[in-house]
Formats: sequence, C-alpha cells, structure tokens
Amino acid sequence: MKDTIIQKISNRITRSRYGSVFFVSSFSDFDEEYITKLLSEFEKQGLIVRISKGVYVKAKKTRFGYVYPSAYELAGEIAKRDHAKVIPTGEAAANLLGFSTQVPMNTTFLTTGSARKIALGKRTITMKHGAPKNFAYQGTLVPQLVQALRSIGQGNITPEVEKRISVLLSNTPECNTIEHDILLAPVWIRNLIRKSITSE
Repeated sequence: MKDTIIQKISNRITRSRYGSVFFVSSFSDFDEEYITKLLSEFEKQGLIVRISKGVYVKAKKTRFGYVYPSAYELAGEIAKRDHAKVIPTGEAAANLLGFSTQVPMNTTFLTTGSARKIALGKRTITMKHGAPKNFAYQGTLVPQLVQALRSIGQGNITPEVEKRISVLLSNTPECNTIEHDILLAPVWIRNLIRKSITSE
C-alpha cells in the first residue's frame, strides 16, 4: 500500500511543471505525518526543494543554480492554501504593474494570513500581516496601485507614471469595482486615478 502511495505522489510531482509548489496539505488524502516524511525523502532525492517549513517547490536546476517560481506565484500559492489574501507592496507592486522594470531582491506582501519570511535562492519573500483596511477593496488593481504609487511617492509622479495608470485602468476587467475602491485610496492617489479616468 505504501509503495502505491509513494508512486502516486512521486508521479504527481514528476508530471507537474517546473515551478509547481507543494505543501503537506497538497496531499490531504493521506496521513500528514507520513507525507511530511515522504516529501523530506523526495527532497533528499532531488525531486523537490524545500524552501520553508512544509513548503516545497519543483525547481529546475541549471548551472547557475535553481530556477524558482516568481515571488508573486509563490505568495499566491501560499495565500490559496491558507485561504488568505495577499497584496504586493513597494517596489514589488511597482514592478508588477509595470512602473518599474527592476525586480526587487526582497519582495514584501501584505497578507490576511500568517506572517513569514521565505528564502528563494538569493531572493527573499516577506509576508506581513496587514491591517483589515488594506483588504477592504473589491478588486485587485486599485489596492496594488495604492501600494505602487505610495512606493513611487506623491512628489515623483511623472507624465510617464500617469500614462501607465491610464493604460492599467483602460485594460482592467474590474470596471465595476473601480469607483468603490478609489474611495478607499489616499486622497492624492484617488485624485490621480480619477484624473486618469477622465483623460481616457
């Protein structure tokens, strides 16, 4: 029976794409203690890489080291497992929305779940427990915009930044939530978004 379980789980990992994230809870059909030991054994075999307690990744090994999933993908998978929400902050939000091409080495997210820090090779993901007001938005664009624009700073808003806001707003499928969400944004960001909407 155990050999069958080992084969089932091994096959699932082997057939998954590189970058797939696995938790002990990913195999909830089986005994948790047994799965914990089994994943640890698979790590020793090089099938998966442990990046945090109970968090494993099928990472591709190259001559430059392991290729991990992006910070956004990993944070999203952890949030899904924990039934939590996450919002990228600072440079991470600015990069995700296209205000910056620089991928931060240290990516920070606000979360409704548990706070944690995860090392992905030379990169670090920090998940901080955020205040409820950060998660009162109905959509995802405006809260990310708020975090990105706060990072850029009110005094550093250029025509290029305003143009990017317009592009994001014109391409979003969240038209029904924008009006509600901008009322939760800081006044200067709210005015900036409204200006971009009226100039479209």
